[in-house]
Amino acid sequence: MKVIRYIAVVFSLLYILASCEDKDYPKGVEEYAHHYYLVFYPNTNDTVRVLRSQTGLLKLPVQFYSSFTRDYDAVAYYIADTVRMPNRAVRGTDFEITDRSGNTLQPDANGRFSLTFPRAVQAKDTIYVKLLNAAAPGSRRVTIGILGNTTNQYTVDTFAAGHLRPLVIN
Repeated sequence: MKVIRYIAVVFSLLYILASCEDKDYPKGVEEYAHHYYLVFYPNTNDTVRVLRSQTGLLKLPVQFYSSFTRDYDAVAYYIADTVRMPNRAVRGTDFEITDRSGNTLQPDANGRFSLTFPRAVQAKDTIYVKLLNAAAPGSRRVTIGILGNTTNQYTVDTFAAGHLRPLVIN
């Protein structure tokens, strides 16, 4: 008897799924045609633990999501945040934000660093952190955070999961 009930339930579910209407949904909503997303890859806010003596650059990959090619470049921002954090890492003492060659980048007046995505085309990029092997004892902390950017042409936004990359420097 139980087998007959299970078979009846399975057939009922298959019937329901088979009768679903196949709709042609639009590919996008006009209000979001110039709305993009930038997140760490993979899309998590997981903590990264590194040794202060690491000599190679720490690579933090990011993904820029877009379905279009535009006539403008999309600019996104990120920060190295130590506010309200115990055992703060100090930029210039514990770490530096660099380009892919290891050259130190300088933040703008608001403390932000920028990433530019030419023609707003979907792409992967990388944020680079150079560890300076500071002599201070204990671990040091910094969070690399992606910020939104809204202009009159476009908006670069973030996901709730994937916009922060906490670093613990041991």
